Amino acid sequence: MSYLFSSESVSEGHPDKVADQISDAILDQFLAYDSHARVAVETLVTTGQVVIAGEVRSEEYIDLQTMARRTIKKIGYTKSEYQFDGDSCGILNAIHEQSDDINRGVDNGMADGQGAGDQGMMFGYACNETENYMPVTLDLAQLIMRTLADIRKEGKEMTYLRPDSKSQVTVEYGDDGTPLRITTIVVSTQHDEFDTDDERMRQRIEDDVKGILMPRVKEQIHSDKVLALFNDDIKYLVNPTGKFVIGGPNGDTGLTGRKIIVDTYGGRGAHGGGAFSGKDSSKVDRSAAYAARHIAKNMVAAGVADEMLVQVSYAIGKAEPVSVYVNTYGKSHVSMSDGEIAAQVSKMFDLRPSAIERELKLRQPMYLETAAYGHMGRKNEVVKKTFTSRYHEEKTIDVELFTWEKLDKVDEIRRAFSIKG
Repeated sequence: MSYLFSSESVSEGHPDKVADQISDAILDQFLAYDSHARVAVETLVTTGQVVIAGEVRSEEYIDLQTMARRTIKKIGYTKSEYQFDGDSCGILNAIHEQSDDINRGVDNGMADGQGAGDQGMMFGYACNETENYMPVTLDLAQLIMRTLADIRKEGKEMTYLRPDSKSQVTVEYGDDGTPLRITTIVVSTQHDEFDTDDERMRQRIEDDVKGILMPRVKEQIHSDKVLALFNDDIKYLVNPTGKFVIGGPNGDTGLTGRKIIVDTYGGRGAHGGGAFSGKDSSKVDRSAAYAARHIAKNMVAAGVADEMLVQVSYAIGKAEPVSVYVNTYGKSHVSMSDGEIAAQVSKMFDLRPSAIERELKLRQPMYLETAAYGHMGRKNEVVKKTFTSRYHEEKTIDVELFTWEKLDKVDEIRRAFSIKG
């Protein structure tokens, strides 16, 4: 029997994502001037207020207020009527130094023996539903949000848009797990109060979602099998409550790390519970999750399986992972058990924290770009980023983004598993 599966996404103006972006902007600023900084920064945003807390170990000093305000304004919170804007919000700094008890297990004097910054299990996932090896439900939900943000920032159409928005895509799957069709698309977007009649206002937004947003979304899809999921019977639910004027941190308090499913695989695969944003790569919550995605994506791309989940687990202060687990959901194309595949993964990939940092170049100031629209399935590219500071010289750095998305192990995997390319 067929079944339905849904994934959601949120915009960069969603309060939780505002918090994530502030945390990662601060992390990037530290790494730009001190690549060895240890950072664990959490942010809370609410009406007219930002609270920044956490632990940092670095010789450098950065202006937290400037970083937070710059990030908030870039997102689009620039008007006092939003009850939260980059120029007027209060900012409370509650950052202190990282605990020596934590640091001793990480900075233990052994470069390759660097210990994990915490215990826990991290997951990576990939499937062949899309060209970037992501679940199609999440991939479409993220694309809808990115496109809506583009329209808002261009300021030519849908000029009533405000920064906060959410999307959700539901797809019907066949018995064999193949996507068949999109059944429902939900879009909730914050907006100006541009009409005295609430239903007339809501209907205008729905018409624009169907007539402006979704055609632009479909134009960006280059996969025939994904385009084939669109049909004339899709149910659109646009601003289902009828009105969405009050939003952003004024509508809901935002916290770093509260959108971990949006950040990863939209509910597919699994999640170990650890958030990403605001954490440097010594925290395996982040680095090992990226490494596991890198493994899963390359394994699926190489043809080992159509779908794969990889789990890696650690003990705090220890370099070698406690365990490596693989689940191919019965979709393997090699004559090996999942346990045997996991053993081969352990041989092929060095999963010590220091090795992950080197392999994926995680000591770059590369993280602000991950803090909205997902950490996985994104484009691997090199960009120039410029950092300014009242305490240091301006720096322009070539930064390679989303290194865990590279398909650079496919040939090696095919040789190891005797798969013909």
